[in-house]
Amino acid sequence: MSIQIGHLTFEQAHAQLAPWAQRAPAITVNEYAQRIEQARVLMRIQGVDALLVGAGASLRYFTGVPWHASERLVALLILLSGDPLLICPVFEEGSLDAVLLLPVGKRLWEEHEDPYALVAQAMREHGARTLALDSGATFAVHTGLCRHVDAGAITDATAIVDGCRLCKSPAELALMQQACDMTLQVQRLAAGIAHEGIGTDAMVRFIDEAHRALGADNGSTFCIVQFGEATAFPHGIPGVQHLVEGQLVLIDTGCTVQGYHSDITRTWIYGKPSDHQRRIWDLEQAAQAAAFAVVRPGVACEVVDRAARQVLELGGLGPDYRLPGLPHRTGHGCGLAIHEAPYLVRGNRTVLCPGMCASDEPMIVVPGHFGVRLEDHFHVTEDGAHWFTLPSPEIDRPFI
Repeated sequence: MSIQIGHLTFEQAHAQLAPWAQRAPAITVNEYAQRIEQARVLMRIQGVDALLVGAGASLRYFTGVPWHASERLVALLILLSGDPLLICPVFEEGSLDAVLLLPVGKRLWEEHEDPYALVAQAMREHGARTLALDSGATFAVHTGLCRHVDAGAITDATAIVDGCRLCKSPAELALMQQACDMTLQVQRLAAGIAHEGIGTDAMVRFIDEAHRALGADNGSTFCIVQFGEATAFPHGIPGVQHLVEGQLVLIDTGCTVQGYHSDITRTWIYGKPSDHQRRIWDLEQAAQAAAFAVVRPGVACEVVDRAARQVLELGGLGPDYRLPGLPHRTGHGCGLAIHEAPYLVRGNRTVLCPGMCASDEPMIVVPGHFGVRLEDHFHVTEDGAHWFTLPSPEIDRPFI
């Protein structure tokens, strides 16, 4: 068995955890202001007078506010000039003020009032006739707006919001790099504590504790730990499994740093791999490498997906989504949302540009036996791509 696997007690692993020493700088107020101005540039290109961004990742992108959507409207109205307007309940004003990172005007509403009327009123005051609505908005938000704004004047804001968020700034890349570095360290320690009989639940708890100890925002944002046949299910199956020698172990987990996500998967053998396990693992490694090799500015997202599938088909898997083979897209974008554009999937002709970030995870599923997923993220550079974390080198040596 590799010296990277099963060589630590829980106590030894915890002893290696300490708050992260070199933390990436926070996004500056100036950068938030630049984001608002970039949105306005795109609004003018799209012929839109106002943009409404609801609670969630996009609100955090433009304001720094980490606020989850609920039945109460909290939203930012960006007009073509002046300070953006925050629409929020009166009783939430203090909480929002504590996390706001740029100057805004406010339109406050009491519990019995209609917040969508405030949106329409602000639009009238600024002569705004058309409204772009963030694609993450619910049907209830659209319905509320339509009580006061002509439905024909409401358009999809995807081109504006994604146009701002798709290409990460150096500051964003630094935060994502820190999150990835932290999760990779957690993955190393999780492999170290593996032992005969350990439960998936114990590993999940350790991974969350480790993320917290390193200083991630809120521990693990998610965690999938699966052993043996359960690794054939891309997002796992419920229930606790206990580790037996000769099983594959799949760990998929991540954290956030100031809202920016990591998402790393490692699959490795506990014990000695069979010829079948090694062959499939090696194919997975080759598919991941082939996808990465074609990434560069000007390449369409679907080309990356195709590169991974060609390797698998030459290895006798698939084709397409057939199993044994790759049952899903090759990758997804990542940033303030763990899944966001761009998506590396057939039919997506979005052209890669410097600053775009995505996962590379062309999982192989062998139904009834096991699955192998190796997932690392990259960002597009001026002449190719750069890994946030270096890929796994061998089935029994998961880390460089």
